[in-house]
Amino acid sequence: MDGNEARKELASKQYTGEEIKVLKGLEPVRERPGMYIGSTGIDGLHHLVYEVVDNSIDEAMAGYCDHIKVTLENGEFGEVCSVDDNGRGIPVDMHATEKKSTLEVVLTQLHAGGKFDDNAYKVSGGLHGVGVSCVNALSDWMEVTVRRPPYKYRQVYHKGIPEKDVEKIGEADTTGTTVRFTPDFSIMEKNSFSYETLLSRFRELSYLNKGITIELVDKRGEEEKKEILHAEGGLSSFVKYLNEYKTTLFDPISFEGRKMIEKENKEVSVEVAIQYNDKYDEKIYTFVNNINTREGGTHLVGFRTALSRCLNNQLRKSQKYMKKYSEALEATDIAEGLTAIISVKIPEPQFEGQTKMKLGNSAVRGIVDSLVYENLTNYFDEYPENIDKLLDKVTSAAIGRIAARKARENIRKKNDVGGLPGKLADCSEKDPAKCEVFIVEGDSAGGTAKQGRDSRFQAILPLWGKMLNVEKAQEAKVLNNEKLHPVIQTIGAGITRYNETTDDALDEDNKAEKTFDLSKVRYHKVIIMADADVDGSHIRTLLLTFFFRYMKPLIEAGYVYFAMPPLYKLTIGKKVFYAYQEEEKRKIIDEYANGDESKVAAQRYKGLGEMEKEELWETTMNPETRIIGQVHLSDAEEADRVFSMLMGEDVEPRREFIEKNANYVSMLDI
Repeated sequence: MDGNEARKELASKQYTGEEIKVLKGLEPVRERPGMYIGSTGIDGLHHLVYEVVDNSIDEAMAGYCDHIKVTLENGEFGEVCSVDDNGRGIPVDMHATEKKSTLEVVLTQLHAGGKFDDNAYKVSGGLHGVGVSCVNALSDWMEVTVRRPPYKYRQVYHKGIPEKDVEKIGEADTTGTTVRFTPDFSIMEKNSFSYETLLSRFRELSYLNKGITIELVDKRGEEEKKEILHAEGGLSSFVKYLNEYKTTLFDPISFEGRKMIEKENKEVSVEVAIQYNDKYDEKIYTFVNNINTREGGTHLVGFRTALSRCLNNQLRKSQKYMKKYSEALEATDIAEGLTAIISVKIPEPQFEGQTKMKLGNSAVRGIVDSLVYENLTNYFDEYPENIDKLLDKVTSAAIGRIAARKARENIRKKNDVGGLPGKLADCSEKDPAKCEVFIVEGDSAGGTAKQGRDSRFQAILPLWGKMLNVEKAQEAKVLNNEKLHPVIQTIGAGITRYNETTDDALDEDNKAEKTFDLSKVRYHKVIIMADADVDGSHIRTLLLTFFFRYMKPLIEAGYVYFAMPPLYKLTIGKKVFYAYQEEEKRKIIDEYANGDESKVAAQRYKGLGEMEKEELWETTMNPETRIIGQVHLSDAEEADRVFSMLMGEDVEPRREFIEKNANYVSMLDI
């Protein structure tokens, strides 16, 4: 037998019908959960909630529901999420072909639901009709209660399997559905529902579906948390919320319209809200049937095309601003300070990829383009004072873009030549994953840090002088700021003005300028080390704002940290303690000095420069004993609002935030 025949015989023995596994019902979901909800981690956990809520939102879009209540509570077998709505209630009658309750069919079979019937839902969100059944499959326990007058019905499931048939449990005089479930942590990673994460998504949904009320209640802690979300203003209110701490050029421009795709005989609904502020970043959110299309798509392309055509036409009509800047405006010029929401509702949307991140329907581009161009042109013709403000901003942005390009080229040349800032005390280790750099304010603290560090893997970069608030500065000014050059050179990955503008919208020159390269970062721990006081908080915020606006991938990769120096050194007898908060100081005195402060020698550190090198090493720099806070961007939208508030003109909200967050925590989420 030759080798080829031997392989054939071996294959016939090893690969038979017995090796073909047939997954029935909800088994595919339990076997490969990531295919249906993206991941089994914290994002997947929240996705379970979203899928149930999406069913209620579909009822709202169809005009049958105006109140949704989501409750988080502790149950017998773990956390329970409850979603209650006042929609029509899932049908409970016998299904014509499946010979069982329609409720059970919807909850136990993939691709079963009203979303596949245009008479039930004209438009819908969710995971292609598999949403609620996926949640059932990935729940240790689920209870569904349906109110369809005159009766109330109930069915309980365990790991997607019904406990028994649907049962009638009483009378009902209102309609609706309540779904309660506990995730199956034998499949899902052990995590807790995040109140803040859910709140952010539900706030989004309330703006996208004006008139509905979404109530979020968290009963898991000692004190109940509750938020009621209701936005009669729709997308206009959404834009106002995003620009809450920014100075705006004019009130939001909002409009909506409907148009038929004649070849398909389908109606597309488009709603848009636009507002410009005095900042230099862009915020655009696009949605299709309430799904956040983070990668844009044809609706975004149509919007950008119309906005660009409109503003360039307005510029050509203005002799005043043509003298200031006579060339065509580019995408980045128009993007500066733009906040916009585009919401499209369409039957049978086509998405690129399973994640629904990008819309592919080609007809939508032209519909959005014509609607936006017509409405914006009419608006600016009616309000010439507002187009005057906007042309002043976009032409200044164009001039700034040219200056920034020159400044960026100078930075690139410096990086190409090589060399590091003279004040940087570098480490000997060359593997970035093992290296960390402390950015320290002032030469005094920097000197102590240099003496106290482990020079094998710890680098020190002292900063001096007042740092630039990049939130209030145009890009060219930031790039030419000498105080920031040492930071850029030290990190070594270049610099990119953070902007929501997608690569598709940029010309080749602007694409080339998106130069931040995460693979070139020289330290995987960039630790901001400042004094433990309000001034220190301000320095940290200035640096963090710079990283957020110009090196956002650095934060997203988890490379940015805060050092946490102590407030007090407490000596009680021969024992030495360090306290990082006033409350901690009190506890130490109570425990080790019986509350008698006369027995305690307390030293209040006014600054890092006051600490001995051994003290700084032991409390703040030694990886074995220190506490450092990693910065996360768990919600970019909220992070943007926080940075705008901290660096904005309004003093009161900034003071309240700093006072509330001045004390250190072991992990900082922004």
